[in-house]
Amino acid sequence: MSETQRDMEFGSGVAVETLGSTDEKAIAGRTPWQLARARLRRDKITMVVTGIVIASIVIAILAPVLTALGVLDPETFHPELIDPNTGGLPIDGGGGISWQHPLGVEPGTGRDVLSRIVLGVTFSMTVALSATIITVVLGTVAGLVAGFLGGRTDFAISRVIDMVLSFPQTLMLLALSGMFIDIITNAGVPAGNPSNGVYIVLVLGLFGWPTIARIIRGQVLSLREREFVEAAKSLGASNGRIFFKELLPNLWAPLLVYGTLLMPAYISAEAALSYLGVGIKPPTPTLGNLLTYSVNYAASDVTFFLFPAITIATLVLCFNLMGDGLRDALDPKADR
Repeated sequence: MSETQRDMEFGSGVAVETLGSTDEKAIAGRTPWQLARARLRRDKITMVVTGIVIASIVIAILAPVLTALGVLDPETFHPELIDPNTGGLPIDGGGGISWQHPLGVEPGTGRDVLSRIVLGVTFSMTVALSATIITVVLGTVAGLVAGFLGGRTDFAISRVIDMVLSFPQTLMLLALSGMFIDIITNAGVPAGNPSNGVYIVLVLGLFGWPTIARIIRGQVLSLREREFVEAAKSLGASNGRIFFKELLPNLWAPLLVYGTLLMPAYISAEAALSYLGVGIKPPTPTLGNLLTYSVNYAASDVTFFLFPAITIATLVLCFNLMGDGLRDALDPKADR
């Protein structure tokens, strides 16, 4: 037969079975990252919020440059735009919104609200990102060592984790702020907002790592029994190589997810600490101190209160939704 076809009579019909068809396509395997990207593309909400997060990061990076170029003007006072007889409220009402000031002006000073919010995103995200990096690095190292070595090392690290978690973080931060800020200043950090910012970053990072350490420890306890780790041991690989060449590449997915979930938590923490009086002080704008100042005008100038609040809520919501979406996309059992 010149054709690789076979006719089979079946009742009154004819079924044709084609063998060796040239149209057959080879089944191509996909990597875990390709599978994760496919899941992300199907999740429209995650794609949208990821776009908002990326745009926020770009804005945070460009804000200092735009301020230096004069495009943003967060520091110039405009007394002609406020009425001293009403406690410094904008003259024209409605928060002083105009083409020159799209989000209005700040009561009492007349500074541009849009410029201060954009620059505030820069400082708030810098604090949150720095604290997140410290948390993830310390938690990853502690979790790797405790989970892989086990025994007395695991016991000692676990007790340190329990001890750190037992401290009331907010109370300790408020009670010890004066002493530790003086220590940071004596170490060479300029007094004022630089010392305050470093203090917040260190406190958030040093009190936040135990949660990550526990998560990584649990992952390592299962990974250390896998064949590739046993093979590395049998070949004489050092513990350092096993940590960073064998185990760590298998932990990037949970680290990425929990890192994106830590960012909004620390953005909210910076805002809360500014409200409690421990944080970066004006005139340097952060989302936290902008919201703290706007509370005084929540009734008389509601737009000035709403814009910083909406910005914080949007950032926190988008980071949380992105973290949830990444967790679902990186789950190897998501589509099973």
